Amino acid sequence: METIVTRFPPSPTGYLHIGGARTALFNWLYARNKGGKFILRFEDTDVERSTREYVEAILEALEWLGIDWDQGPFYQSERLDIYSENIQRLVETGNAYYCTCSKEKLDAMRQAASQSGGKPKYDGTCREKNLPPAPGAVVRFKSPVIGNTVIEDKIRGNIVFPNAELDDFIIQRSDGMPIYNLAVVVDDITMGVNTIIRGDDHISNTPRQILLYRALEAQVPDFGHVPMVLGPDKARLSKRHGAMSVTAYREMGYYPDALLNYLVRLGWSHGDQEFFTREELIEKFDIEHIGRSAGVFNPEKLLALNAEHIRSASAGKLAPHLIPFLQKHGIEAGENQFLHNVIQTLQPRSKTFEEMAQAAAFYYVAPESYEEKGVKKFFKSDLVSAMEQLISVLRQIDSFDEKNLEPAFVQVMEANDLKFGKIAQPVRLALSGKTVSPGIFEMIGVLGKKETLVRLEKAVAFMRGEAEKEA
Repeated sequence: METIVTRFPPSPTGYLHIGGARTALFNWLYARNKGGKFILRFEDTDVERSTREYVEAILEALEWLGIDWDQGPFYQSERLDIYSENIQRLVETGNAYYCTCSKEKLDAMRQAASQSGGKPKYDGTCREKNLPPAPGAVVRFKSPVIGNTVIEDKIRGNIVFPNAELDDFIIQRSDGMPIYNLAVVVDDITMGVNTIIRGDDHISNTPRQILLYRALEAQVPDFGHVPMVLGPDKARLSKRHGAMSVTAYREMGYYPDALLNYLVRLGWSHGDQEFFTREELIEKFDIEHIGRSAGVFNPEKLLALNAEHIRSASAGKLAPHLIPFLQKHGIEAGENQFLHNVIQTLQPRSKTFEEMAQAAAFYYVAPESYEEKGVKKFFKSDLVSAMEQLISVLRQIDSFDEKNLEPAFVQVMEANDLKFGKIAQPVRLALSGKTVSPGIFEMIGVLGKKETLVRLEKAVAFMRGEAEKEA
């Protein structure tokens, strides 16, 4: 059986956005599912708009997503000789020719075609002239004028194009640079690409590319054209829908596995399953279940799925993603058991790593102040004695786990005729500085005996001071 070879060929004229990331993902998943190869190459022949900065940004985004490649990255700008050789071959075999028609003549052709109700296209003036190379000449492909070119699309079914509508398209500009359709076909032939999954905005290019494959006596790859991603209003996805670059989602605190999961579901399904691990996606992905209707991007669904992935992942997997966000908040956290313990208390309540980092701050830096509304509501002067008793009881405990902590709280509650919330809320405020936090026993377990007692004693001193002010 032939080894599946797919590719992702971004143009480095901007950052990697949602649509491009989904295209890369589909090709990567298919190659991984079939035990094939995934190739990365940059279509950087647009020298005015292509930059190294965008190359690095795309590489960074793919690496963050965990989309790795088996060959490449290749750069079209380093392959110009290969394109020239293949263009010359097409000319020599009678499949292409030099054209010296001026811009004015071409404009007149298009205008005449439009006025007569025809499709604006080149009329073949130079087609049979057998012109030699000349300054300012372009090279055109000699398209067949009868019959049809059929795309045997793996997603959409057969798509038929009358050859008469394709005209003799340019494959080399007057400055000697190859046109996209020529370069991409030569790349795919020389790199052995046999499966191409891409957006359906490329459908108009595909019949021309099929003709080039045949003229170069190469096998035509399997094509699958994926519907575009739309915004909630069913218009093409844009920044106003929240369609930012992939790295922007990283900076907002999204988990790459969640973004992968969400992107693949924008157009592919496996029964009713919504949540997929990376391993499940590789195992189950296929072309057959890519839909024909456009996926609708919903930021709220992405956020909810992100929260679900954070809840489901191990602390060890989450830690490397959380550390940069802690650093952004001035917290130098190491990859250690303490961090893992912190994460476990915050997973059920965090939608993003940014939220988790903010919530984690109190574990690393003791609160210097307390939420004002919490002070008024929970730091009551009549609770000072109970808090002091709790400190005394906790000092006698060696192991700060829930099995030992709960009886300690019960002892103080019974002695002072208090319900759990009456003692738990001031303890929560004392330890975290906030009225909302992880569970009391969870927090104490992470902070440990020494730090817990220090924070409780500080809070009791604060409560006494507030009581004296009231007196």
